[in-house]
Amino acid sequence: MLGAGAAGMLCAATAGQRGRRVLLVDHADEAGKKILISGGGRCNFTNIDTAPDRYLSANPHFATSPLSRYTPADFIALVERHGIAWHEKTLGQLFCDGSARQIVAMLRDECTAGGVTFALGRPVGEVGHADGLFRVGGATAPALVIATGGPSIPKLGATGLAYDLARRFGLKVVEPRPALVPLTLAGDEALFRALSGVATEVEARAGKGRFREAALFTHRGLSGPAILQISSYWRHGEAIAINFLPDEAADWLVAAKRARPRATLRAALAQRLPDRLAETLAERVALAGELANLPDRALAEVGRRLGGWEFRPNGTEGFAKAEVTIGGIDTAALSSRTMEARRVPGLYAIGEAVDVTGWLGGYNFQWAWASGVAAGLAL
Repeated sequence: MLGAGAAGMLCAATAGQRGRRVLLVDHADEAGKKILISGGGRCNFTNIDTAPDRYLSANPHFATSPLSRYTPADFIALVERHGIAWHEKTLGQLFCDGSARQIVAMLRDECTAGGVTFALGRPVGEVGHADGLFRVGGATAPALVIATGGPSIPKLGATGLAYDLARRFGLKVVEPRPALVPLTLAGDEALFRALSGVATEVEARAGKGRFREAALFTHRGLSGPAILQISSYWRHGEAIAINFLPDEAADWLVAAKRARPRATLRAALAQRLPDRLAETLAERVALAGELANLPDRALAEVGRRLGGWEFRPNGTEGFAKAEVTIGGIDTAALSSRTMEARRVPGLYAIGEAVDVTGWLGGYNFQWAWASGVAAGLAL
């Protein structure tokens, strides 16, 4: 088994506890490095609202089977069996009360219970396949599991090895790109860099994605949960739309004019938004004077613009800052029940290596657990 991350360790433990001999190989010198930094060091280990429609894939139905057979409740039961205290934050996100190291220790203990052998700090090297056996280094086995993830966060050792192996065995790869990643702005929109550090709750839209959470202005562009979410739906060259006032009707400025006729647009915005953001938006709209002296039609148009302010990102901050990778090994080549390659018996792919990408908030960990268990039960 290649990759001692979330999916790889739970898969190894599941198979090992079924009596399978498992060798878990990873070029990193420590297991679960990505787990350790997740959730601010507390590991957002699942989401109780997990459902297939919270995942992106070229085949949107592929994740249904694994997710239905290993649920958040199943993983919570495992966490509680190991005495790990947890709590729910917003939007169904579950975190350890203590440290993400508790999750890694739990997975290591589960692997120990299954007699799994770890080979950490060992480069994978050449992978061979002949006579029904896979060869990795000096080891041979009738099955090989690709659990090496995607190229997101290369400083943790992430690579595109999974894709190289997939192509080596004739499996197609859906174009990998950064997901759950900050977006960058250039040109005229770069003026918003003056707002670096300002955050506010918005509704962000891109493609079929629509998320209401916080957005954060940075020195390079846009970040925050709402932006990370829609980054998975955004494609280069497209615009994103930000509703800065999701609680207000489109004609709210007309109503504000009746209530406070002597107020300015900036003053009206400052009642609802951080002051620096209110000032910048008012300057951009360039509608000066008291509301009483402004036509209702102009105010309604400003309301509509603030409800769908378009930004045209020139890119993302790349795999270095991406929490996950969208795309990956094409699910058309895999069984959704076992995660085994249809045309290469004994070859499996799980976790982030596969073209299944969840929303922000524990969904990707739940996919790692579910796909890992599916393969572990099939080995």
